[in-house]
Amino acid sequence: MGHNIDRRQFLSTGAGLLGLLASGSFSPALRAQTVQDDYRALVLVFQFGGVDCHDVIIPYDNGAYNEYANIRASVIADHGGNRARSALLPLGSGSPDYALPPELSAFHTLFEEGSAAVVGNLGPLVEPVNREQLTAGSVALPPRLFSHNDQQSVWQATSPEGALAGWGGIFTELMVEQGISPDSPFAALTTARDSLFVTGYDTVPYVAGSGRVRLDLAGVIANSSGGSLRSLYQALIAQGQSADHILTRDLANTTVNGFQANEEYLSIVEQAPDLGVTFADTSLGSQFERVANIIATQQQFGVKRQVFLVGAYGYDTHSYQGGLLPDLHTDLSDGVAAFTEALKNIGAFDRVTLATGSDFGRTLRANGDGTDHGWGGHHFVVGGAVNGGQLYGSIPDPTFEHSQDAGNGRLIPTIAVDQYAASLGRWLGLEDAALEFALPSWRNFSADPLSGLMLG
Repeated sequence: MGHNIDRRQFLSTGAGLLGLLASGSFSPALRAQTVQDDYRALVLVFQFGGVDCHDVIIPYDNGAYNEYANIRASVIADHGGNRARSALLPLGSGSPDYALPPELSAFHTLFEEGSAAVVGNLGPLVEPVNREQLTAGSVALPPRLFSHNDQQSVWQATSPEGALAGWGGIFTELMVEQGISPDSPFAALTTARDSLFVTGYDTVPYVAGSGRVRLDLAGVIANSSGGSLRSLYQALIAQGQSADHILTRDLANTTVNGFQANEEYLSIVEQAPDLGVTFADTSLGSQFERVANIIATQQQFGVKRQVFLVGAYGYDTHSYQGGLLPDLHTDLSDGVAAFTEALKNIGAFDRVTLATGSDFGRTLRANGDGTDHGWGGHHFVVGGAVNGGQLYGSIPDPTFEHSQDAGNGRLIPTIAVDQYAASLGRWLGLEDAALEFALPSWRNFSADPLSGLMLG
């Protein structure tokens, strides 16, 4: 992987932006052959805006729930009864301590069947820290805490806004170096409006967009533009390919390679099998459908590992949280339900792991009808390779001024994003030396609260 311009770099700014997903079909008898046994994919669903962790995992013990409901009375009132204890979905049998809101029913079903796990109080960390150390300023902290753009970047790339490479993209490059998977422009992909997570030092992700326009050199200019303009464009490309200056040649060749890659992408995904499920007609539903179709055609892409970024937007719920967040939860739950069903239908469920992430959690204390920026949050890991049905880490009680409270119920994380990423990276097949390179703070944590999270 060199540092000169290549077709992957073009894909993020040129034809790749218009890469589309079109579904075709072939005999269901071929479904069992769609995903190879040595294939694995990681799908990060990033909830942009800072999802309220206190509305993801809710205390279910009577005493803890009553304390929680009292603190959050103003927000809970806006939910119209859906945050009453009787409406919640308890996690586990017997006397469970926690529950999910009813809108996250797909995660509850997957948790109960043992293919989804909860990771409690997860967030960016440089080293372990508690309230006393935070107050004393005695430990290193992640840069620019509580800032949307910076914490999105720290989460995805271990550095604040301006970071150039995310750990998903670096993982992709390291898997090539380890010989796990061949180099490919279709190994790191994004369906989101963002791409940092799947950007590497040399790798720019393929943008699997939602467009419906086929691009090729003969038809790059719309038919209505006339043949003379198309001929002029092709002549300019040809002139560029034979130019004296290397940058001119690189740009022309990259343009051609970009169109060819787009054609390759389309020709493959148009052969995707019937996934056997209907995805919601939403941005998130469309993204999940595109990822499922790409996974279903993995063999044709010639890759053994793929890393995806899926973008869920709208989680900055400073106000009207009771009106906004349930719909966001429902959209996410419906998308995950359809996606996991599609993976099962094509025999890929054991080969794909979905993990959630977000800028930060939010405050336990309500600001009236919403919540404010936090730090740690609670997240899900889903898939057939997940040792699910359990909570990893810990979730503080719904109180203030405990050892992991940064103020107003902002949780100080007890599991670092680097530890989360390392667990997922090991499942992809990365060696510890590679993980240390990609995740600079990982070795600052001696304990491994995520040991056993991933199977195989």
